[in-house]
Amino acid sequence: MINNSNENALMDDANSPELNQKLMGYISEDFIKVADQLKEASYQIRKRGFSDNPIFVVTNNELELGVLLIDATELANNYTYRASYMQEFVERKLIGEESVLLFQENYKNADEFCCLFALIGDFSGFVFVPYPED
Repeated sequence: MINNSNENALMDDANSPELNQKLMGYISEDFIKVADQLKEASYQIRKRGFSDNPIFVVTNNELELGVLLIDATELANNYTYRASYMQEFVERKLIGEESVLLFQENYKNADEFCCLFALIGDFSGFVFVPYPED
């Protein structure tokens, strides 16, 4: 995960071991059900030139961030997935202007990993989950 601090700077702790393993298990279990759709959406976002850094918001709350991609229970999943990208996070000050380079440096290969911004319970942060191999 990469946390967003009060100073709007990102910390370099992608997928930190402190991440609640139980929560990561829930996210991974749900992710498998929607991975193909997220991978295709990531490809389309990049191919069409919207962003090189797609971000998918995963939440169990009502949220106006990004656009709805997969609703909860749509594919037997538990969470809602919304498609967004780095620039929207910068515009909404979820990623500080001074942290853009750091975010891009920590952003993993979008063909292999899905960048999730999880807002579940008390947890909020970035998680990079590998797409399942075909």
